[in-house]
Amino acid sequence: MQDKEQERSLVNVERKLNADGFTTDFTVTEGRLCTMDDASSRTYGPDEVTIVDFYRFEGESNPDDMSILYAIETHDGIRGTISNAFGTYGDERIDAFLRQVEDLGKNLDKAHK
Repeated sequence: MQDKEQERSLVNVERKLNADGFTTDFTVTEGRLCTMDDASSRTYGPDEVTIVDFYRFEGESNPDDMSILYAIETHDGIRGTISNAFGTYGDERIDAFLRQVEDLGKNLDKAHK
């Protein structure tokens, strides 16, 4: 049996999300969510994206070292993740984009199905 910390590690959460089909890596460029896959290279506005779930992580040695991982699904069925740090180390472009998405609501179905 895994202990709770190990279960909630970023690597294990990413592994679980990958198994659930969240395999695309996203970034934010020029106010749009972008796939990081050069082959498909798609972009999405806030109204084309749903935050399915999110996970917060705290650094082992420093409580200020926090990050958040979002599981995202696009309107055309692309599933993936994007992460960001909290506070001064956070990427404001990601924060600004996701605040717009969050205003549209979340589908927090933990089963990811």
